[in-house]
Amino acid sequence: MEADYEVIIVGCGPAGLAAGLYAARSGLKVLLLGNEAAGGYMRGIEKVENYPGFPDGVSGAKLGLEMMKQAMKYGLQFKLAKVEEIELKNDYKIIKATLIKAGETEEVSYVTKTVIMAGGAHPKKLGVPGENEFAGKGVSYCGVCDAPQFTERVVAVAGGGDAGLTEALYLTRLASEIIIIELMPQLTASKILQDRVFANPKIKTCCGTRVEAITGDDQVRELDLFDVSTSEKTKLPVGGVLVRIGLEPNTSYLEGLLPLDSEGYVLVNEELATSIPGIFAAGDIRHGSARQIATAVGDGVTAALSADRLINLKY
Repeated sequence: MEADYEVIIVGCGPAGLAAGLYAARSGLKVLLLGNEAAGGYMRGIEKVENYPGFPDGVSGAKLGLEMMKQAMKYGLQFKLAKVEEIELKNDYKIIKATLIKAGETEEVSYVTKTVIMAGGAHPKKLGVPGENEFAGKGVSYCGVCDAPQFTERVVAVAGGGDAGLTEALYLTRLASEIIIIELMPQLTASKILQDRVFANPKIKTCCGTRVEAITGDDQVRELDLFDVSTSEKTKLPVGGVLVRIGLEPNTSYLEGLLPLDSEGYVLVNEELATSIPGIFAAGDIRHGSARQIATAVGDGVTAALSADRLINLKY
């Protein structure tokens, strides 16, 4: 069996793009498969303020595009595709994917020596009545993407971490009022974001509170809330709700192939290698990730260097 590529990277977020850059610069034949444009989840961040080298911040979309351009300069190949399955064949890996081109799809397979899993994660759902029913009708998981639908509305943001507060601050441009709902007794975001939120007159916070249901007619109209300390139940009139309560790894197709932790994240060693030789994991998809753009980039570099060493030793 001959390999089509020496490295195939699954996922086009910061981990995948960094891996692509380093693997391609090492002279390897590299293919990156992503089911969205360059940047992945990072594309939905309006302004990244904590990535080194950008003192005034940079949009996630721009950062992703520049990373992709840099990697392709050294020979990285990119295909828009959704990976469906990975099959092991002796020392090789067969990647089965659905190729997306000009609005049409095609089932394809690629043979590779090594794989770097960098498919990232997706926003968790609240898992409450009405959430699925009102998806796209006031329930959103990306404030930057869906901001126009919240113009002059009262909007609830479920989640008091960095992602929730960042999105809440962005939505103040269009929404009339933002109410941050956090299950914990206090917000969990970084201090700089909390300071900005508390200083913004458009934003209110409601901690120690759980969203129990989302109701409405043709769109979201109200939230059923539960106070965890008093057990009091209340209703909150809103025109929309943005859910930012954490992430879940994109690993459903890896179950049974790779060891995963209890939450579905890929288990790796210090070289970001999995228990299957030739398969690595980097970024938000792996167990123990710090879930930051900067650390995802570092993961991508580490995984690419590890893959390069393995290829030079084994093939």
